Amino acid sequence: MSKSTDLTETIIEFRNAEYQRNITQHAVLAGVSLKIHRGETIALLGRSGSGKTTLLKLINRILSCSSGEVRVEDRPLREWDPIRLRRRIGYVIQEVGLFPHLTIQENVCIVPSLEKWPPEKTQNRYREVMQLVGLAPDAYADRYPREVSGGQRQRIGVARALAADPTILLMDEPFGALDPVTRAELQREMLQLARRLLKTIVLVTHDVREALVLGTRVVLLDEGRIAADAPPEEFLGLQNPLIREFIAAAEISGGARA
Repeated sequence: MSKSTDLTETIIEFRNAEYQRNITQHAVLAGVSLKIHRGETIALLGRSGSGKTTLLKLINRILSCSSGEVRVEDRPLREWDPIRLRRRIGYVIQEVGLFPHLTIQENVCIVPSLEKWPPEKTQNRYREVMQLVGLAPDAYADRYPREVSGGQRQRIGVARALAADPTILLMDEPFGALDPVTRAELQREMLQLARRLLKTIVLVTHDVREALVLGTRVVLLDEGRIAADAPPEEFLGLQNPLIREFIAAAEISGGARA
């Protein structure tokens, strides 16, 4: 990597965090303790309903803990203004969420505009992030989301998430709706981008291949609890029955990681 990263600096921390929709239901997340360091890409892996997206939503206060605590940049979330917090965190979802009535440039620049960046700075940042995701800024500036392909929309979604230069990037199954070829292309590009930018990334996926390719650590959730937490090369060797099920389903060998 071109920059050094202090892996001892904790950017996000869960301290015995629990989330329960109401007192009559079991906890969606139960007793989760997890430290995420600057520059890491944490791949949250698990079956549907295991708590992956809930954990992601706790980070930017879309949801709040029932008990325990989540900290961002060593501050409890209750001390953050939710709007300020969310503008410091990039968010990429599977459906992309581009505003259909805004042009591509307007979509990408939505947070800088809300932050009242000077027009020249906003324009320069638009060009920079579009180039980062491999799209020609001028060719897309005045087009609308309906006028571009699914893969292009996903790249634009990543550009929008990066536009305000956030410390943290949250990604909720960002490539799940794409065809396999486009998905593989974007995974490779995202891996290169993560290495270049050294953002702290939390990625939700149910695809073990994707977790192993993109994650510097893979965190496996099972019924709201952390079942495993290891770098990809160690994760493959863990003798956890659920890990073995994921690996068997994907027909993965030890050389799956790029």
